[in-house]
Amino acid sequence: MIQKKTELPQIFESFGEARKNGFLAMKKMKDNGKGVVGQFCSYTPLEIFMAAGLVSVGLCSTSDETIPEAEKVLPANLCPLIKSSYGFAITDKCPYMYFSDLVVGETTCDGKVKMYELLAKKKNVHILELPRRQDTPEAKALWRAELVRLKERVEKDFGAAISDEHLRDAIHRRNIERRLLKELYELSTMAPPPITGLRQLQILFGSQFKFNWDEKVAEIQNAIDSIRAAYEAGERPVPADVPRILITGCPMGGVTEKVVKVIEEAGAVVVAFENCTGAKPMDRQCREEGDPLTNIADHYLQIGCAVMTPDNNRFELLGRLCEQFQVNGVVEMTLQACHAYAVEAHSVKAFLQEKGIPYLQLETDYGSADIGQLSTRAGAFVEML
Repeated sequence: MIQKKTELPQIFESFGEARKNGFLAMKKMKDNGKGVVGQFCSYTPLEIFMAAGLVSVGLCSTSDETIPEAEKVLPANLCPLIKSSYGFAITDKCPYMYFSDLVVGETTCDGKVKMYELLAKKKNVHILELPRRQDTPEAKALWRAELVRLKERVEKDFGAAISDEHLRDAIHRRNIERRLLKELYELSTMAPPPITGLRQLQILFGSQFKFNWDEKVAEIQNAIDSIRAAYEAGERPVPADVPRILITGCPMGGVTEKVVKVIEEAGAVVVAFENCTGAKPMDRQCREEGDPLTNIADHYLQIGCAVMTPDNNRFELLGRLCEQFQVNGVVEMTLQACHAYAVEAHSVKAFLQEKGIPYLQLETDYGSADIGQLSTRAGAFVEML
């Protein structure tokens, strides 16, 4: 079994209040005997951790604060998500990375894979071999075998016994969570939407940092009820005649909120997020009947992403969301040096052109120097709509 970290980092006193609170909350869970698993990707099967009684938390960092430290090791022309995540790991500035007993990575992109090799010198790391195909028996068999390997690693490291019944219960609870989050973001199918895109993103992004499941689902339900009640009482935070935008592309949150802000400051509203922070991991339910591990494997493997070839599931979801949310335009946010999404952007543009939907690609990083340029381009796009 692994040695669980329970002590605060030496640099704790130098942190601001919000970060201190994050560390103290995680320390309290560790002191209460909870094991913590950190993960980076929507393909990571959270049901396995839930079935083992563990806390799981997303580790994709969303700030440029630690990138200078990361660039002492990593190349400057690497994806900012990778550099930021590694930087927070080596500086002990992220409470979730710091207190993770196991970090689960995946072979989505080459930059991440090589970063995980370096991270393994500091953390207990497990890598999932993700197939690049979703439609072959060989890919499905490989992915299920990888989940068996992950389950066995979790059982070994944490001394847990994960039964089929535990997995079925975890699937059921995760389905409830998915259904509620989907219900929340589908509120923006209303015309006008009852919340801004920025608020929707903040709720969706923040939900991954709620660690008591009962409290999490209660908070999501409360958010749904309060938004509906305010709308029925006549509150209209968004004008009725503004263009409706869908955002696709790379994961969002933290500093990349700037993309949502420039779009909405230009006079539009973001009604939907197709990316990992939005609909992509919440759109479908996981089958509850039959072999639970096979159901989990099938469910996660069908998530659409630019790392897949062909990426049919992303385009199916994108087309469906455009129709469901009555979008007037699509903005694709790509992070610098994210080659998979940058290359696939051409296909996304062509796909949307066939549907008569205007498209704009915005490339950005985790800094603030490009806000003026982003604002200019977003403003011109919204004005065209």
